[in-house]
Amino acid sequence: MMLPGAFSGAWCFANLRRHFEAAGWTVLTPELRYHEQGARGREQPPDPRLAQTGLSDYVADLSRSIEALGQPPVLLGHSMGGLLAQLLAAKGLARAMILLTPAPPWGLLPSSETEIAAAMGLMSLGPFWDQSLSAEFELAAETSLNCLSPPRQAEVFAQFVPESGRALFESLFWMFDLGRASYINAVNVDCPVLAISGGRDRVISPATVRNVADKYRDLATYLEFGEMGHMLLLEDGWGAVASASSDWLDAVDTREI
Repeated sequence: MMLPGAFSGAWCFANLRRHFEAAGWTVLTPELRYHEQGARGREQPPDPRLAQTGLSDYVADLSRSIEALGQPPVLLGHSMGGLLAQLLAAKGLARAMILLTPAPPWGLLPSSETEIAAAMGLMSLGPFWDQSLSAEFELAAETSLNCLSPPRQAEVFAQFVPESGRALFESLFWMFDLGRASYINAVNVDCPVLAISGGRDRVISPATVRNVADKYRDLATYLEFGEMGHMLLLEDGWGAVASASSDWLDAVDTREI
């Protein structure tokens, strides 16, 4: 089950889906709540309820989908989807986790100037936690899409969708979130974890991804692709990321867990 990050959707997993299906896996790519509407280029605005949707809502929806399967799947989460995967694993709903440039859970501070700058940018919007937010192309081109060519940047950005300001607040400003929506007790995570970073990621730094991996102690394996950025699942080297993930899954033999 592949979980998308903020401003994203199932479309971002097209490459990885083909790779894992060719290897014999059944792949599920659910959309997050209210992310089906409001895509750039469509006339309808996002569902107004998106502004009041939080991480716990995403987790509740995904939990129901997983429970309907009858057995926990392997979770592959990108960015905020990586945080959702961790929250689900803490509920016993994952056989294994592959975290691609994952957003960190409650208690882990940003590790780079660009991560701090992203949080400061949200602060400049005022009470963003009560809004639906749309990505800005210039900012995305410099940060999450920095390792894509200009034509590819435009192509990918055209598929971005609005995101919940509340979910971003709960992720980036966890110290002010009284509900502690992103809190994870690492003791409750008992599945194998693969954490992958991009060395040129300006959204979630390699140091932050390593801190996420360290949270899960001897359960976790950390890999870094030095020339890749935040959207490593869509960049030219995505095949190497997919192959590394497949090799790791074969090594931990999750299908037998």
